[in-house]
Amino acid sequence: MRSGAFRNVLVIGADGLSRWIDWSDRGTCVLFGDGAGAMLITATDSENDALLGFELGSDGEGACHLGLYAENEAEAFPLGAGKTAQSARFRKLTMNGKEVFRFATSKVPQTLMTLLERHDIAPEEVDWLLLHQANRRIMDSAAKKLGIPKEKIICNLDEYGNTSAASIPLALDEAIRDGHVKKGELLACCGFGAGLTWGGMLLRL
Repeated sequence: MRSGAFRNVLVIGADGLSRWIDWSDRGTCVLFGDGAGAMLITATDSENDALLGFELGSDGEGACHLGLYAENEAEAFPLGAGKTAQSARFRKLTMNGKEVFRFATSKVPQTLMTLLERHDIAPEEVDWLLLHQANRRIMDSAAKKLGIPKEKIICNLDEYGNTSAASIPLALDEAIRDGHVKKGELLACCGFGAGLTWGGMLLRL
């Protein structure tokens, strides 16, 4: 968009994790929910650019702690024009909650602090902390490490559970609709998930 190639982009985050949950595993089945959220982003001049900065990362060594594994060897099937794709069945979602918690409580504040320092923004200038809605203790830990009051945390986890890719857009939409988040305010956002992967951004609405 900043290159001028596109003017309007629709970004969608959606997950239907109920299809992959082991309902006999009480350590995971009570945590996850299905959801979808979207944001329409429109190009503007640099002075009005709402996306101040972002940071992305992944660590494949942590894949064993959260993910879906193939149940059988993938089979190739033709798409036409000499192209093929692979099809496989998957096992149920597996998660090592202790390790994911350790990862998230370290990586989330580290990612956001990197962004704040890079853009010369003090934590007290952040109006709202909007994190992946996975665990309230992760949110509280990140706020404490960043020096941001808990009152600035946007949270709807108790309503929907962990909707994964949908959790940040769902929470942001509700916060704007109910009047908590207003135009001009600064949000520090960070999400994480299987892979293990993570991403953060500073957004001024």
